[in-house]
Amino acid sequence: MMAQADSIVIVGGGPVGALLALSLQQNGIPFSMLEARAKGASHSDTRALALSDGSRLILEKLNIWSEIEGQATEIKSIHVSQHGGFGRTKLEAAEHKLPALGYVLPYGALTKALDAALDLNHVLYDAVATEVRQLPKMTEVFFKQVDIEISISSSLAVIADGGRSLEDIPIIKRNTKDYGHDALVSKVKTELPHANTAYERFTPTGPMALLPDGKSPESHVFNLVWTGEKAKIDALMALDDDAFLKALHLAFGDRVGQFLSTEKRNRFPLKLSTLKSVAIPHLAIIGNAAQTMHPVAGQGFNVGLRDAEALAKLLISVSSERWGSEQMLQDYQKQRARDARGSLKFTDSLLELFSNDWIGISGARGFGLGALSMFKPAREFLVSKMSYGK
Repeated sequence: MMAQADSIVIVGGGPVGALLALSLQQNGIPFSMLEARAKGASHSDTRALALSDGSRLILEKLNIWSEIEGQATEIKSIHVSQHGGFGRTKLEAAEHKLPALGYVLPYGALTKALDAALDLNHVLYDAVATEVRQLPKMTEVFFKQVDIEISISSSLAVIADGGRSLEDIPIIKRNTKDYGHDALVSKVKTELPHANTAYERFTPTGPMALLPDGKSPESHVFNLVWTGEKAKIDALMALDDDAFLKALHLAFGDRVGQFLSTEKRNRFPLKLSTLKSVAIPHLAIIGNAAQTMHPVAGQGFNVGLRDAEALAKLLISVSSERWGSEQMLQDYQKQRARDARGSLKFTDSLLELFSNDWIGISGARGFGLGALSMFKPAREFLVSKMSYGK
């Protein structure tokens, strides 16, 4: 099976790939999207996505936000502190004249809304990409569907599957930094309601985040992300629920009262990974396939949505003869380089600053957090960076 020469091929039907596809569809640009999962398989995924206000604006433009807003938990304030040290800061949406600093949304709610808006005649499900091959004037993508080998070619193929298709592309080189850390994720119930507040807490084990879950501020549920060295996460995973909740309370403190219960704990490894800067004709790489970063600042997913929006705008603005050209892809890289680099540096710097116990560093961190709470321009910079990548 071969796509039309003027059709964009998107590998990956998660939120980043689907957002690109919907942007193209709404502007009359033909596409074919390969999704490795079965139709609707992602709709029951309850993992929490942290959406920035900038991502809300992107989804509003595509008429998607109104479909998911009822399932999104607003983050009205963010409380940042460190364990065992003074100093804290609190960011407030009202201070920055924003409806919210961010939103917490189930992954499945977003993929379901995007799928409902897409013309699914252009989506191939159970299509597992196996190879991406560069040809002189196009890219050919090989995939398996029900054990049948199929290839599809295009003047532009877009990799948006988190990087699972990159290992067979020799021309792509990556810079990778293994943190040696894992992230433990779960949902926890607390004594006090979340009151639309998110918490970022830096602990000796590693940074942790509590993200409010539930439309009502009276909800007592949070999404927990607790990162740390693999051995420390091993120890936390081995605890029974009661012992785990006690360890969590010891690290987090009393701001939400006691931790009453926890759902199943899962984990995943953490790394920083970026592509070496090279424009490959007829191939674009976006989202986590292009850059993978630590979740400490909640930047990765939002950077991916901005990738998809920028690429869609560029494809809409140029003639189909230029799709996939080296010049077009160089233009895309220039547009996205500052945001991606800045977000990676911002995230990595936070991790370096708050994930060590050098002598004297705790006091310096506390002073910095205290100064941030008193210096409005610094808070404005931080909110702008987290919300819009600026």
